[in-house]
Amino acid sequence: MKKITAIVREDRFSAVKDALSDIGYPGMMVTEVKGHGNQKGITEQWRGRTYKTDLIRKMQMEMVVADKDVEKIVQCIVNEAKTGNIGDGKIFINPILDVIRIRTGERGEKAV
Repeated sequence: MKKITAIVREDRFSAVKDALSDIGYPGMMVTEVKGHGNQKGITEQWRGRTYKTDLIRKMQMEMVVADKDVEKIVQCIVNEAKTGNIGDGKIFINPILDVIRIRTGERGEKAV
């Protein structure tokens, strides 16, 4: 099993979520996050004033999936989240040793 953590633009989140649901992966944990990478923030104007935003709002999605499904899910996220501009986000993939469903006590892929 693997844990996929994807950080995407706020405006692309709904498209990614819907696409994952369409291919059979509706379950995820979602967190609103702020941060910056190479983009290092953005400069905007409002009412004639210029200001810099160092931390950009993004959506973080986490899901634990079977090893065989990782590439399909990653491709789905990339296809829906990609705009071709800096700040599209990142995907991290980590191994998961075990999963336990508290209600039933099931373990492993049965619990996902």
